[in-house]
This record gives sequence, C-alpha cells and structure tokens, in this order.
Amino acid sequence: MAGAAVPGARGPGRGAGSPGRGAEGSGSGVGSPGRGSGGLLLGIGDDASVVSASGVSVTSVDAMVEGTHFRLGPGFSEPAEIGHRALAGALSDLAAMGARPGQAYFVLGLPQGFSEQRALELMRSAAQLARDTGTVIAGGDVVAAPVLVVSVTAVGWADDADELVTRGGARAGDLVGVTGSLGAAAAALAQMEARAPRTPAGAVALRRAAAPLPRLREGRTLAQHGIHAMIDLSDGLAADAARLGERSAVQLELRLADLPQLDGVAEVAKALGTEPWRLAAGGGEDYELCFCADPADRERLEEALSADGLAGVSWIGSAREGPPGVVLLDADGESVELEGYEHRW
Repeated sequence: MAGAAVPGARGPGRGAGSPGRGAEGSGSGVGSPGRGSGGLLLGIGDDASVVSASGVSVTSVDAMVEGTHFRLGPGFSEPAEIGHRALAGALSDLAAMGARPGQAYFVLGLPQGFSEQRALELMRSAAQLARDTGTVIAGGDVVAAPVLVVSVTAVGWADDADELVTRGGARAGDLVGVTGSLGAAAAALAQMEARAPRTPAGAVALRRAAAPLPRLREGRTLAQHGIHAMIDLSDGLAADAARLGERSAVQLELRLADLPQLDGVAEVAKALGTEPWRLAAGGGEDYELCFCADPADRERLEEALSADGLAGVSWIGSAREGPPGVVLLDADGESVELEGYEHRW
C-alpha cells in the first residue's frame, strides 16, 4: 500500500505505495481518505506516502502475532477486534508522549485460508478507530505469513519536542495518577480461557478488552498541563510503573487498594479466588495512562480533564527517593510482589 490495506497477491509483499488489490480496488472504503487529510499529500495507490511535516514527529511500531498476542476463533478474537486492538496499541504509545495523532501504516501477514473478507473486516475496524481518533491510514504492505501478523507504525506530531512527555522526568515527591479504570484485559482473558464463568458483569470487561480506547486526548491534556513523566499501560501497571520509576531514577510507591477497577473485575476476581487488584495491576493491554505530577497541580489536572469531558484520574501513590522501580502496597501497607503481563520471546 502507500499501498493496499487488504489482500491481493499472496506472494512477495507489495511496498508502501503499491496499489495491489487494495482498499481502492475492492471498493471497501478502507484506507486513506485522500489528499490533504491529516497532512497526507499522497497516500494509498503510489510507491510511497507523502506527508506534510510540521514540528517534530513521534513514531511507534507495534506488532501483534497470532498465538502470542491473540487467539483467533469463536470465544476469543475475531478479525475486527484484532484490527482495532493493533491500532489502539500503537496509538496508545503516542498518547503516552502527549503527541497529536497523525498517520498509521499497516503491515498484514496473512496465513493460508485467511480470506479477503476477513482481512477487510480487520482493516475496516482499524479504519473506524482511525477516523474516531483523527488518524489517517496512509499505507502499508500485505504479505503471506505462517500465522496472522498485524504490525502498525503510528506517527504523531508536536510543534516542539519540549511539548512531549517521556518516562524519565518523575521527581521525588510527585503524585502518581492513572486515567480511567483497570483490569478489563485480565478479567476478559480469564473468561475467554474459561477460568471464570461468563456473566453479565464480566461482559463489560470483554467488551472493553475487545475495543480499548487509546487515551490520546487525555495524554495531550496532561502534557499541556505540565506533568513530569508518563507511560501507557500495555503490559500492566506493575510492569509499566516499574519502567517509569527506573527511567526516572525514583521509586514509585503505589497503593493497590486505590486502583480504579472496571465494573465486573471484582466479580471475575471472586470467581478466580483472588484479589481484584491482582487483575487491575497485573493484566496487560488496558491502555490507560500512568503519570507523575507535582502535588500542587493535582486540582488543576483534574479540572482540565473534567472540562474536556475526558477520562477521570485516580491518585494511587507517590514517587520517592529509593531504589528505582516500583513498590506495591496492599491494604495493610505490606509490600506485594506482582508481575505485569509481557509477551516474551
């Protein structure tokens, strides 16, 4: 593609600007909305995309592989969910930097028997999320692969690098906040694997996990209001908060009892015989934002998010001097060992 976003030939992949039998050829409406949209000057249908650049670009590359990041089939993931989740993961990285969304580029690796209709379902879902977030699908590639692979490169923008937030700016004394609610992905996985029964309450987690929303507007608002550091929660709070602490050379002390839990998480945790905070802190792909801010900015940040109708914030701990990383405290103030969810190779 700037090329095709849906399958054509199953041989060697078509490059970033080749038309193939792609979105425009099939009449699907998937892909670039055309010249001039979102800075795109030339998109799907040529040898490469051309984008009008302004300021600094912020680039994230994210891949999802069948059998590692998802399972295809009834009761697990359908193509539309995979397309949405793949783009959401890449856009969430832009949100964590406080960048504006710009363009996305897809590479699809399609296994034998994966039909064009299913590929279209995947890309139509991604295209809907792109429209909802102000992102332009500007190109990509399609190749044959032994299993389904979806790789997304997302490019965001900022007028100046100083507008962006990294993992490395937290300071001792900062408050630690998190947007939205946690635990959907872990609760959903428990139900899909039949470790917990499917219930109306648990269905909330299943819906959220199938179509997570990258917190792009929240990330931009937080960055504009002077937070010190931020990370998106793709591997779980326990793992990602530790990364933020290590990068900032501070220790984050987090109160597990204060974690905001999605409706239904407590019921799934009860069925599993475990504490709800284990799902909220240990599950990956919630795609909320964890950030550090000056205590004096607490009210101002809450008001800014509320004024824009964005996800709320929960204050879950603080940063202090100490061995870099994270310390997780239970309701009794005792330290708890908990890992996040990582797709290891």
